[in-house]
Amino acid sequence: MSDPIKHECGIAMIRLRKPFSYYVEKYGNGYYALNKLYTLMDKQQNRGQDGAGIAVIKLDVPQGTRYISRYRSVDPQPVAEIFEKVSKKYRKALRDKKDKTLDAQWLLENVSFTGEVLLGHLRYGTHGANEIENCHPFLRQNNWRSRNLVVAGNFNMTNVDELFNKLIELGQHPKEKVDTVTVLEKIGHFMDEEAQHIFHQYKDKYSNSQISSIIEDEMDMQRVLMRSCKDFDGGYAMAGIAGHGTAFVARDPAGIRPAYYYADDEVVVVASERTAIKIAFDVEFDAIKEVKPGHALIIERDGSYEEKQFIDQLEQKSCSFERIYFSRGSDPAIYSERKQLGRLLCPQILDTIDYDLENTVFSYIPNTAETSFLGVIDGVEEYLSRYRKKMVGENLPEAELDKILALRPRIEKLVIKDNKTRSFITSDDGRSKFVSTLYDTTHHVVRKGIDKLVVVDDSIVRGTTLENSIIRMLDTLEPKKIVIVSSAPQIRYPDCYGIDMSRIKDFVAFRAMLELLKDTKQENLLEDVYEKCKASIKELSGNTVNHVKALYAPFSYEQFNQKIAEIITPKDCKAEIKVIYQTVENLHKASPKHLGDWYFSGNYPTPGGNRVSNKAFMYFMEGKTVRAY
Repeated sequence: MSDPIKHECGIAMIRLRKPFSYYVEKYGNGYYALNKLYTLMDKQQNRGQDGAGIAVIKLDVPQGTRYISRYRSVDPQPVAEIFEKVSKKYRKALRDKKDKTLDAQWLLENVSFTGEVLLGHLRYGTHGANEIENCHPFLRQNNWRSRNLVVAGNFNMTNVDELFNKLIELGQHPKEKVDTVTVLEKIGHFMDEEAQHIFHQYKDKYSNSQISSIIEDEMDMQRVLMRSCKDFDGGYAMAGIAGHGTAFVARDPAGIRPAYYYADDEVVVVASERTAIKIAFDVEFDAIKEVKPGHALIIERDGSYEEKQFIDQLEQKSCSFERIYFSRGSDPAIYSERKQLGRLLCPQILDTIDYDLENTVFSYIPNTAETSFLGVIDGVEEYLSRYRKKMVGENLPEAELDKILALRPRIEKLVIKDNKTRSFITSDDGRSKFVSTLYDTTHHVVRKGIDKLVVVDDSIVRGTTLENSIIRMLDTLEPKKIVIVSSAPQIRYPDCYGIDMSRIKDFVAFRAMLELLKDTKQENLLEDVYEKCKASIKELSGNTVNHVKALYAPFSYEQFNQKIAEIITPKDCKAEIKVIYQTVENLHKASPKHLGDWYFSGNYPTPGGNRVSNKAFMYFMEGKTVRAY
């Protein structure tokens, strides 16, 4: 993506299903699971580079032995830093051990981060400072093992204020009003209640220590989640481990955030992406399953597991934007979908360049757009195949026919990103100056004043990088026309489920809408929609309608393409600039199982989404720069 944004977090969980000694004997060390956790996290670093954390719980150690280990980092290379520290602890413990034989029980009792249940998290901070305190996993501590809770997730809640007030009603005194704290404390509260319920059932029959063991065996995590999550509004894939070893991964009822798992007789493993599991455990993609929306994969203390429903399912609206942009493209399904996105753009592209392939150079903005670009080229090749068949029957001169048969799409790598620079850490104030140095271009492959350029991007959010860097740079090559192609549709509405796109005034499509209203003397619509948004925020029943959609309704998709082209064209640009966006209809054709398109359509899967959109527009009209959730 040319426009830098922050986006979703990643989770990784491993549950060893056999005794710890089995893995020590089979693999010759006590860090089999940690090595696998490292691979799961390393292969998901496309999801989180602001920080990372891991937690490990030991199941069978004597009382008085530390059984929860946790370490978090905001180092520039947080995953590497975490596992290097853990590895040093392991090596030091072995050096200090007088008897050099590997003993599983000794490892569990004396070496931190050895254990049977492991949880990892990669953080992309959508808000909040990049500090250790904001890194997952979060830990809720208690002297009763069954009341400890470790939580890490890929989530954003739209109703944090409501959840915060619920905690106060329960008698708590939350230390922060953020969704991570409210989620941790809400689940923790109902774990406490579940433990109390079991305690009162057996208090007259058994000793307290016996009841403690019974609680660990009988705690119903499905019921805990049913009670905890009933008020949640947002997208989430939440992973948690109770201190006694029961673990869960709960997915939101619309399936907005992804979660996949694999299980065999040795392990149960969960991750945000299928490819990470495939690489770490060398299993077939078909063996990796998706956690169903509204369900939790619950792994009991004895290692048994089952998907259990904890909340009513909604129509599945898995996020399509992550498929387009930042999921690992080596997943065969994602790769196929991205190629299809490019292929479906071909008719618009060919029409815009007047089918003049001889004088058109095709390229892309690295790196995530490459697969869609390949789809574009496939589409061009398919057109050429049909064209050649047609012309062969036209009885052309041999020289003309040879020219047609030799015609191929001209492919060049025109835009090169400096990978040493991390664009997503730049503040808004410095963005314009910063992006101008992010890219370089290849010279002497474009014929001045003759060639057209078609440059594929995976998404155009703000248009900042295009306007301030890429188009200026491409214009120095002196092409006749520059066509910027977005494999994603026009992003018109804020996200509130985990991707950092919360302020609508930043979207180039929103800026285009404002100019179109001004051009057509319909600016009165802004005040009309503002009043409706204000009214809807006052009463929760108003959250069923996204009033901002009315501002886009008067104009055609092509009008937005044209206006956006005007906005991103630098004043001194000599080439003609055209913009082509993917359509929402073709997005659904390419990715029919991931219909979460609220960024583009304004059709949010939860009431909280509509509320955020209305509030974001209200804040824009009031000149506020705070986020709407």
